[in-house]
Amino acid sequence: MNGQTKTNEKLPAQPSFMFNDYLKFIIPSLLGILLFMIPISGEDGITISVAYLANQINSLLGDAIPVLAVLTITLSVIGSLVAVLAKPAFILEDAYLNKLLNVSTFWLTARILGMLFAIITLYELGFGWIFSENTGGLLIYDLIPILFSTFLLAGLFLPLLLNFGLLEFFGALLMKVMRPVFTLPGRSSLDCLASWVGDGTIGVLLTTKQYEDGYYTKREAAVVATTFSVVSITFTIVVISYLELEHYFLHYYMTIIIAGLAAAIIMPRIPPLSRKANSGYEETELKAESNLPSDVSIVKTGMNLALEKAKKNDRVSNIFKEGIQNVMDMWLGVLPIVMAIGTVALVIAEYTPFFTILGKPFEPVLTLMQVPEAAEAAQTMVVGFADMFLPAVIGSGIESEMTRFIIACVSVTQLVYMSEMGGLLLGSKLPISIKDLVLIFLLRTIITLPIVVVIAHIIF
Repeated sequence: MNGQTKTNEKLPAQPSFMFNDYLKFIIPSLLGILLFMIPISGEDGITISVAYLANQINSLLGDAIPVLAVLTITLSVIGSLVAVLAKPAFILEDAYLNKLLNVSTFWLTARILGMLFAIITLYELGFGWIFSENTGGLLIYDLIPILFSTFLLAGLFLPLLLNFGLLEFFGALLMKVMRPVFTLPGRSSLDCLASWVGDGTIGVLLTTKQYEDGYYTKREAAVVATTFSVVSITFTIVVISYLELEHYFLHYYMTIIIAGLAAAIIMPRIPPLSRKANSGYEETELKAESNLPSDVSIVKTGMNLALEKAKKNDRVSNIFKEGIQNVMDMWLGVLPIVMAIGTVALVIAEYTPFFTILGKPFEPVLTLMQVPEAAEAAQTMVVGFADMFLPAVIGSGIESEMTRFIIACVSVTQLVYMSEMGGLLLGSKLPISIKDLVLIFLLRTIITLPIVVVIAHIIF
């Protein structure tokens, strides 16, 4: 609702809590931290528990996952067609089902397109350019299975982070850092950390829920989703290994952090993110951060806010219901969009000179920056918009270690790629358009490229 004002959440004058309230805050929050934020050593290197469990599900179910994913996408289309065309009362009168299935013509078309691409790819029906291993096949057999299982686990367990006071506690602790530095509320610190340590997919899920629950304005939600929902540590290792630069991993990851923080400070202060409305999600009342009382310590304030939140969650059935709804939102609402947008982007990258042409302006820029093999590296500066791994694939044949290092760093710090993150963002309720994503991708490239190149010259 445009022009809406934030309602302040006030602490009780003299909050009193029982031992049970402390347990409600501590136990679920520790479980949430363990699942989403603590790095563990898995079979493929460093990961987080949710991602590790998702991989275990994929290993267990094997070839059944792509089939289940295609069935889920098909169910999404059938449900959407019934809602839009037949308009049955049981859907329209149910707030959750109406929001999930009664979508606009544009999103209905996108879901149908995603279903068609998925079926063509699964059964290899005549259109080789759609189901090839570098287009639809890459999505159905590599990306979609990971998303399918990650959405299941992350959706079910997200309430552990959201509903028991952990965000309120961290929000109070970091309010004085997040607002002046990143123009974000303090509670976004946990959101940002879960994305950075964990996985960008989980970051988008967490941001979407916070936005829909009224804790972020449109601008804040857009900033968090496009600035902090970074790729996992595991994926950065895959990229650097593919480019045969494992011995530079520490230099590589520190470069990503430095360039990423620079972009995180600058991007919220310039268009398009700075022009997003300071109003909240239309279907929810916007909640403001509580002002920190001067006579109470920050830690005590955070604890009081956390315990107040935890105290309200006394029904396990409600938490379980919310988890199931999170999963359905992602399975039915996001998977078809990722398949549709991802396939189109990868087909353009694989079968047309579109990204090669777009990369031409970077050739003189890279030459001016004294980057070896600038002509070969130029197209990698833009092809990452289709898929984040494509720059590594294209750049793997470049001889210069310095140039491969630059490609590895820039491809990760650009953040926006349509085969996964772009599809997730466009399929969510977040206030982000395809035009926004193009601008954000280009601006992040312009901001991070000089930083990466300077560091690369120092290292090499």
